[in-house]
Amino acid sequence: MKELAEFLAWYDQQRSRPGSTVATLPNPKFCDSSGEELISFSTNNYLAISTSQRMKAAAIEGIERYGVGNCESRLLSGNLEIYADLERRLARSKRQAAAMLFPTGYLANVGTLSSLPRVALLARPVGFTPSSCSSYAYFSDAFNHISIKEGIRASGAARASYRHLDLNHLNTLLSRSTATNKIIVTDGVFSQDGDIAPIPDLLQLAERHDAYLYVDDAHGTGVLGSRGGGILEHFGVASDRIVCMGTLSKAYGSIGGFVTAETHIIEALRLTCPAYGFTSTLPPDQVFAVNAALDIVEDEPERRERLWENQRYLLSKMQELPYRVISCATPIVPLLIGNEARADQLATALRVRALHVDSIRFPAVPLGAARLRIQLNAKHTRRQIDHLVGALCEISQLQECCPLV
Repeated sequence: MKELAEFLAWYDQQRSRPGSTVATLPNPKFCDSSGEELISFSTNNYLAISTSQRMKAAAIEGIERYGVGNCESRLLSGNLEIYADLERRLARSKRQAAAMLFPTGYLANVGTLSSLPRVALLARPVGFTPSSCSSYAYFSDAFNHISIKEGIRASGAARASYRHLDLNHLNTLLSRSTATNKIIVTDGVFSQDGDIAPIPDLLQLAERHDAYLYVDDAHGTGVLGSRGGGILEHFGVASDRIVCMGTLSKAYGSIGGFVTAETHIIEALRLTCPAYGFTSTLPPDQVFAVNAALDIVEDEPERRERLWENQRYLLSKMQELPYRVISCATPIVPLLIGNEARADQLATALRVRALHVDSIRFPAVPLGAARLRIQLNAKHTRRQIDHLVGALCEISQLQECCPLV
């Protein structure tokens, strides 16, 4: 592993240079500055339910009943009924036929996308022989999450990347493909830009080219839709061509991931997906917590209403500032900075003012496209948002007198 030592030596050298574009490892104490807590505008806990009493009480009940872990795969003795109950509930939340749980959202994407083109191959040792030869091809938005890209790469299927939200480019790629099974893959909400994929238009393309549509609804689940159902509810679409992935670690305030689809797709994955069958499953207390989260999303719509009120309020205040807002569509509000070092310096300047906003840079975004990613949640107060806006205004005025870079 000589190249690893060479890389680390290069890394240490590069990050010490002024204006370096090499990322520095994050400070693990970012929530504490000189003994004072920071106001975080960089959390996926959109509905602010992870510390709610209902969530904590549910998790404690799960621990009391089952302990702190399952310690087994669901293909063996770990398949408790509580998992199947939660899967049925998650499927209903997406208005789809069936669902399956994964330990994380990342694993849900990697496991599902890597396995779909290999179901027949994985099933051959037990005697399955497909009636005809088939081929698979993925068509992935260029801005999709890294877990999507890793899953597609691991599948061994043909793959093509279309320009971000460029449906004409996607249509051209689909038209040229000779694959018998085409799968369009997109984030519902793009995590670093905050914009939303046009799901109805993508579904029309899928129907035109006899393709499937795989949607990563990590940042839409619990947030979008009249009842928090996510991106599909937001657009009012349903189709047996759709495979929808969601996470439990964002608006639902817990941990885990899931995939929903037609029953035959889910059951085939359940039998052939190694990321499902050959790993320990969710701790039971997290299943209890997610059930509580689903109840909260249904019973307390005011949380989602406050989240969107906070988003609109921030955007109204940002009009007064000299920053380019990349997208106004979701509670993810990124400010394009461009230069990596400048983005880091801005984040540091905010931290001095008791605010935590992530500096997003390569490899999460392309070089030269660094940004500050502001994420609203339901618990933010107008006073806190005003403090953030005031700090950004102050920093921008200081930059005019003495540029950071």
